[in-house]
Amino acid sequence: MRPADLARLVALAAIWGASFLFVRIISPAIGPLLTADLRMLIGGLVLAAYFALIGFDAEWRRFWRHYLVVGILTSALPFVLYAWAALSLTAGLLSVINATSPMWGALLAAWLLGERLSARGIAGLVLGVAGVALVTRPEPGAAFAALPALAATGAAFCYGLAGAYMRRWAADTPSRGMAVGTQLAGGLLVLPFVALDPPQAVPGLLILGCILAVGIVCSAVAYLLYFRLVTDIGAAGALTVTYLIPIFGVAWGALFLGETVSLLMLAGAGLVLLGTFFVLRK
Repeated sequence: MRPADLARLVALAAIWGASFLFVRIISPAIGPLLTADLRMLIGGLVLAAYFALIGFDAEWRRFWRHYLVVGILTSALPFVLYAWAALSLTAGLLSVINATSPMWGALLAAWLLGERLSARGIAGLVLGVAGVALVTRPEPGAAFAALPALAATGAAFCYGLAGAYMRRWAADTPSRGMAVGTQLAGGLLVLPFVALDPPQAVPGLLILGCILAVGIVCSAVAYLLYFRLVTDIGAAGALTVTYLIPIFGVAWGALFLGETVSLLMLAGAGLVLLGTFFVLRK
């Protein structure tokens, strides 16, 4: 891996790790549905404008069904679930649970696609589940946020399911088209539901800044970085960003929100990362 590739990998991990920080700030202020929808619509529109400028054709008529299905699985459902979970869980905890996505992907690929799951992969799945159980274990005297933890795990599961779907039915879909198509499809699907939970007050400048950051930087810019990495170092190399995201997610939450980093969280995060390593290693 060249130094430039490593720099992009670390930058992408820092950006996606920060997305949990921004969602943790935005969601209590304007509600989970609007938080998720603005993230998708802003990111999708920025990417659409950029691709129009460079002349990229997403071939909407040909691939719209894939954009819709994958948009539900990678944007609409997980963004709403994470935004709702962020009302109760810390940014660091959300980022650790998110790191289980490759494990669910490996399990679903074995189930739906008939791919062989090695003994190392099975061990990785067990470690990952144990890690999530450990990080979601409440501190003494604290309430157990079971439903938010389940929602965040469901979001990670959606990412794994999307990976299996794309490998089986959408392998010929252009990656850049998938980036813009899924964001816009997810945003349009969630838009009618925003009226069910409208914001109670006009958001301040901090919230507006976080909304723009999560939409432009954590969605549009992050996707461009990710697909550049896929081109330069391959899909497997780009997927190693999964190892780094929890590090930044925990760090940003501690630095900017004063979140507590307990030994339980560190131990659980270590198990999740070790399990992810076993699952992704061929």
